[in-house]
Amino acid sequence: MRFLVDESTGPFVARWLRELGHDVFSVYEQARGLRDEAIIQKALDENWILITNDKDFGEKVYREQHSHNGIVLLRLQDERATIKVETLNRLLKNHAEQLANHFVVVTEQRVRFARKE
Repeated sequence: MRFLVDESTGPFVARWLRELGHDVFSVYEQARGLRDEAIIQKALDENWILITNDKDFGEKVYREQHSHNGIVLLRLQDERATIKVETLNRLLKNHAEQLANHFVVVTEQRVRFARKE
């Protein structure tokens, strides 16, 4: 799969996804400081699924009606990199085929899918 990992999600997650064999663009490693508008547009134009901790992307999709190819929003109580990886690992094992074209909100206990607008 192709993932664009937002700066807020961090390089640890990007490296872990690469180790699993995924194609990954890491904002932290490759384009630090990139604005949200540019990130969501890059993900759309280049067919990436965006992984982020930044809830502003929900506003971009639902309020501003911005198109996307899939967004995974991590809403974690514990923001440590290891918890992000554990949470994403569960998500990928159970729902990988469902990520494209959905806005997905993931917590430590729950996964919620919404169709793209």
